[in-house]
Amino acid sequence: AMIGPDILLYNSTYIIKEPHSPSHVSWHQDLTYWGLSHDDQVSMWLALSVADEVSGCMRMIPTSHTQGRFDHMVSNDSTNVLLQSQTVHNVDESKAVLCPLKPGEASFHHGWTLHASMPNHSDDRRIGLNVQYLAAHVRQTKHDLDTAMLVRGTDKYNHFERDIPASTDLAPDALHRQKMLDDRYKMIAGNS
Repeated sequence: AMIGPDILLYNSTYIIKEPHSPSHVSWHQDLTYWGLSHDDQVSMWLALSVADEVSGCMRMIPTSHTQGRFDHMVSNDSTNVLLQSQTVHNVDESKAVLCPLKPGEASFHHGWTLHASMPNHSDDRRIGLNVQYLAAHVRQTKHDLDTAMLVRGTDKYNHFERDIPASTDLAPDALHRQKMLDDRYKMIAGNS
């Protein structure tokens, strides 16, 4: 296993770019703003529609995860999908590798990997599911409000509030909990 036998699902987010939308994701490293104790983490990006150069597929800088943390600046870019429009400047884009995916294909990257994506210039929505996994020993260092769901092995650490799977699709209690967690995340992210 990439991060060990005991694995938590830390977060999952749909990233949707509408057709001909200026929305993009600037160069960044996920682990910069998550506040985790260790970098035993991997992100999966699952394509639910075509993600190619035209629709704004992900771009990555190979081996950038071995170079540590890059300085990130907060900007006022309303087209940046990232919550605080954080970005790494002066990235050598000539080293970038495109990561085109067909529906059902996935890419994996480490949280220190520099990555970005361009706007969707296609006639279709570009839809992806971004999922972050952590080793169970990793803990949150900024606050005690984070949640995670055990997806493999055992969690003998209990560093996170336990996420509970929904009993059925669109279960009212699950929708209520998701709204509460979304509001909590926005509050935490706004204070980081």
